Amino acid sequence: MRVSVIGCGHLGIPHAAAMAELGHDVIGVDVDQAKVDRLNAGQCPIYETGLPELLATHTASGRLRFTTDIREAAAFGELHFIGVGTPIDADGRSYDTGQVFGAIRQLAPHLDRPCTIVGKSTVTVGTTSQVTALAHRLAPAGDRVEVVWNPEFLREGHAVEDTLRPDRIIAGVATAEGEKAIRAVYAPILDAGVPIFVTDFQTAELAKGAANTFLGLKISYINAVADMCEAAGGDVAQIVDILGIDPRIGSGGMRPGLGYGGGCLPKDVRAFTASARQLGATQAADLLRAAEKINESRTHAAMDLITRALAGRPLKTSFHLVSRR
Repeated sequence: MRVSVIGCGHLGIPHAAAMAELGHDVIGVDVDQAKVDRLNAGQCPIYETGLPELLATHTASGRLRFTTDIREAAAFGELHFIGVGTPIDADGRSYDTGQVFGAIRQLAPHLDRPCTIVGKSTVTVGTTSQVTALAHRLAPAGDRVEVVWNPEFLREGHAVEDTLRPDRIIAGVATAEGEKAIRAVYAPILDAGVPIFVTDFQTAELAKGAANTFLGLKISYINAVADMCEAAGGDVAQIVDILGIDPRIGSGGMRPGLGYGGGCLPKDVRAFTASARQLGATQAADLLRAAEKINESRTHAAMDLITRALAGRPLKTSFHLVSRR
């Protein structure tokens, strides 16, 4: 297929290179001319395992190129991935989807034939329906432009691996044509046995936030247990091993420490909590906010342990000074 990727950052560059690796002809779009020039030269501006090699291979072959001209991408692509950023909004609780809608406003007026827009960015529930309405209003092709929401589940440093060999693909669709397009672009991955979950828009939008928020909950939970161990004189490391034996729980990601941080988990937990509140799911919002409060307390807990250790006072439990994505 002929594919465009709008937005060439930590999501867009690995995705563009991976699509080329799957055999698609790909054009990436970014507003930064210097970055585009560097990418076209096969130079990787970010760190991701295996990305420099893919980028060099596929820019040299002509299968992958980059531009600042979104009209060129509109004329080229049968399917357009939207991979722009959705940072936390000024309110500190929700996603700023301005770049998503900005990309649609720039792309849609040049879509004069049937095609598919595929959102990759993490967004608030309800965004896809708004994107669909905007695209249909602005595009000369009107409702012949399909919209699919396909959230990413990428680990930092493993974006190429997680794109080419994901553990699942989620596709929020409204029509059979949208599902057909997503199955076509990911055909080599699906043929390898990766499961696909075809859902409505709302389920796809909530899935990413639910996944990252559960990781945050798991980290906050074991940190709360670590506090109990410290008070009681128990060993939290052994408790992790004991809990991890249960396949319903598992020990992955469950390690007491400084809590979760980085670019994804904090904003996703905050935004998911805000969505729960806005949807009227107050008990869910209270649960998630409790996990946030535990996480926010971890630096103080760590400083207390460090102060006590430096003063020669014994610590009762194991504590790993490890931050999480």
